[in-house]
Amino acid sequence: MMNKTILKKKFSYYFDLLWPLNRSLTGNDTRKTHKILSQIVKLKTTEVKSGTRVNDWTIPLEWNVKDAYITNLKNEKIIDFKKNNLHLIGYSVPFKGYISKKKLIKKLIFLKNIPNAIPYSTSYYKKNWGFCLSYNQLKRLKDKKFYVKVDTKLSKGSMTISEIYLPGKIKKEILIHTYTCHPSMAINELSGPILTALLAKEIFKSKNRYFSYRFVFAPETIGSIAYLHFNGKNLKKNLLAGFVCNSIGYK
Repeated sequence: MMNKTILKKKFSYYFDLLWPLNRSLTGNDTRKTHKILSQIVKLKTTEVKSGTRVNDWTIPLEWNVKDAYITNLKNEKIIDFKKNNLHLIGYSVPFKGYISKKKLIKKLIFLKNIPNAIPYSTSYYKKNWGFCLSYNQLKRLKDKKFYVKVDTKLSKGSMTISEIYLPGKIKKEILIHTYTCHPSMAINELSGPILTALLAKEIFKSKNRYFSYRFVFAPETIGSIAYLHFNGKNLKKNLLAGFVCNSIGYK
């Protein structure tokens, strides 16, 4: 096993690469995330096309963001996706135009009890748009109307799933699953995928594996359902134990 100093440096290096990316259920930044993780250990990546039926679910349209912001009447950006990708509700549909403060507030999510925090919210399966902001930012919205631009695209594309299978002396396998669908959240997201990839690399180097190991990187819920749709029979036959590697960054 690598020593703690090397592990910390590697973790920090990949964290810095992955942090700015706007991960979601689908999209180019999610795809980039899988490519970066594949630099740690070689992953087999599969693209599941939008519209594909997986059990009783359907793979959604691919979502990508070009820009999103809110400006005041002085044309000053007061909420800017490019400064923090948590500002935009995941899977927001396109919108642009002036909107009254009263109507805008209905499109905003904030937490009074944590006034400096930007919440994270999504609207994966319902057409909607909106922004997340801190409560302190909300209190600074003084104008009677604002200009909103949500420059996003929902189109036929695919959902990205990656895995690596490491055979052992026996076929009974241990599954380690991690999520790759959240944007800039360190503990909730990046702790899991990076550690899982580094663990896969260490087990890959082992020449005396008794059990087989399978590492899966996919978006939560729909990704797991899709993976089980295509690989459930094999897992049912050989799975010995399964673990979800997520939210592990606490001291």
